[in-house]
Amino acid sequence: MHGRKKICNPRNEVKDVALTGLDGVPTIERARASRKASVVAMRTSALQERRDRQILADIVRQYIETGEPVSSRAISKRFEESLSTATIRNTMADLEEAGYLYQPHTSSGRVPTAAAYRFFAQEIATQATLNAVDKEWIRREMAGATSATEITERAGHVLAEVSNGVGIIISPPMGKTVLEHARMWLLPDGRVVVVLISPGGNTRDKILHPGRRFTQGELDVTADFLNRHYSGWVLEAIRDDLLQKLANERERYEGIARNALTLCDPAILGEDTASRVHVEGTAQMVGAGEFVDQTQLRDLLAAIEEKHRLVTVLNACIDAPEPVHVQIGVKEISESGENLALISAPYTRNDLVQGSLGVLGPTRMHYERAITAVAYVAQLFSETLSKI
Repeated sequence: MHGRKKICNPRNEVKDVALTGLDGVPTIERARASRKASVVAMRTSALQERRDRQILADIVRQYIETGEPVSSRAISKRFEESLSTATIRNTMADLEEAGYLYQPHTSSGRVPTAAAYRFFAQEIATQATLNAVDKEWIRREMAGATSATEITERAGHVLAEVSNGVGIIISPPMGKTVLEHARMWLLPDGRVVVVLISPGGNTRDKILHPGRRFTQGELDVTADFLNRHYSGWVLEAIRDDLLQKLANERERYEGIARNALTLCDPAILGEDTASRVHVEGTAQMVGAGEFVDQTQLRDLLAAIEEKHRLVTVLNACIDAPEPVHVQIGVKEISESGENLALISAPYTRNDLVQGSLGVLGPTRMHYERAITAVAYVAQLFSETLSKI
């Protein structure tokens, strides 16, 4: 809050001066804000020179390839310009001070921090293009799938292979399920089995406990109404249209629309989050050098198996502005997630976003390959779904 305060100058004259926005902030908070601003400014200035950006990119690449701290001599050998090791060493010291590198031991080289991986993934790797060998292999692996289940399994395998991590596919939520055909059966105790068949033969079934008892005849009429009027619609659009019919033409649609809402409203059908997540390659985490602590590794594997956290973090890419979303440090999954990187992209069906897919792996990941592969898999996955 801005205001005024009185101060005394060295001659004890009282002056009335304006308060700034920071005068009301506790000193410790002002200090933290100042430190944060100085770190941001330092990082920005540290990468203003093209040479410095290239040195940092080369350090990250070298560390990803070897897993060993990177020396100035190693960088001078791969640097396109003729620079002395002393010049490179000074630049590395500046990058360390800016928070991009750290030195595990006094006599060792430097290792990238999360900030360095973030810079590399967002500024360098996103400019890469998929190499011809990977493109042909991915296309061949995903070709010929005839069902959503089959293309999901193939995509998960490809993503795990290119990242040496975990390939993840998030299926559409119940509301995004496309209805091709509905079937319903009455059980002797009054419960109702609802089976929803989607294009490609994908099925979702649910046993409901409706508030009133249905006859098999009513169920047949309701299923026939849905199949005739709503085949090719997603469930949430069906629900919205039924509600509109009840609002505008209640007398005409009261019975059939109410029954349909009771039996196929996605909110009533609900869903098991775990069934929406396909995970491939979890075992590859066991050999990752970032997880030598067995307790951390167990916590991470348990979090992956829980799956509901994966849905939250992967679906964040759907609202992201960039076509491929990169997240360095994924603590939403587990405390051990600070050593993880997530690369994800949305996929579509007939130009409508359905879900997301991606790779989860150690921060020491081949980002250029993983980012370009995720983008291409999302493209092929979308094309295949639209044809099924």
